[in-house]
Amino acid sequence: MPEETGSRRRPERRLSGQIQREVMQLILDRKLRAGAPLPTEAELMEDLGVSRNSVREALKALQALDIVDIRHGYGTYVGEASLTPLVDGLTFRTLARPSDDASALAEILQVREVLEEGLIRRVAGTLSEAELDRLEAVVTRMEAAGQEGGPFAELDREFHELLYASLGNALVPQLLGAFWTVFHRVSGIRGWTDDPAPEVTVRRHRDIVTALRAHDVEGAQRAMAFHFRGIEARAAQESRGVS
Repeated sequence: MPEETGSRRRPERRLSGQIQREVMQLILDRKLRAGAPLPTEAELMEDLGVSRNSVREALKALQALDIVDIRHGYGTYVGEASLTPLVDGLTFRTLARPSDDASALAEILQVREVLEEGLIRRVAGTLSEAELDRLEAVVTRMEAAGQEGGPFAELDREFHELLYASLGNALVPQLLGAFWTVFHRVSGIRGWTDDPAPEVTVRRHRDIVTALRAHDVEGAQRAMAFHFRGIEARAAQESRGVS
């Protein structure tokens, strides 16, 4: 009997996935932008030839992916297709590992490191003096915050996003922000402390700016790699409870 139940459910799952793809294709075919209203449930039932429950199930699944935005009492709209589902998934994946297992967080840091080492090669040698001055100003603010004993995680994030702003790639800050959010969410839940040596973090960021001012592509890449090695080492120590 369980086999019959399973055989009945499998086609339903395939149908749900197919409907989701058809709704996405409808959005693309009609060139609907984020915030644009979707057809009503009745119209989707007619267009796709499926039941109301099937339409609702597909829309709920797409809402979880931020592809559609269901506003109860108002209608359904095209979502932002943000990286929020990625952030939530990576956060859960990391927290699902034992608290003393630093490998999951290390994997995220390594992906971000590879991304940033490649990106910094793109901008090294092309940043203007004004852009470099803005980066230097952020480092100075980080230094001041550290001397006052305050956190400067947001300044750290600002530095890395500002570093690649000249690329004009809207996906870059979203990806960096996703990895940054996962790291700090996990740090907060695990109860990890703020950077015990803020002056070291400041110096590593300043080394990056120094290499960029010298138009030293290899030096900038090495400075970025060294920065991430420090984060990885600290994450490993925190996960093992080493002070």
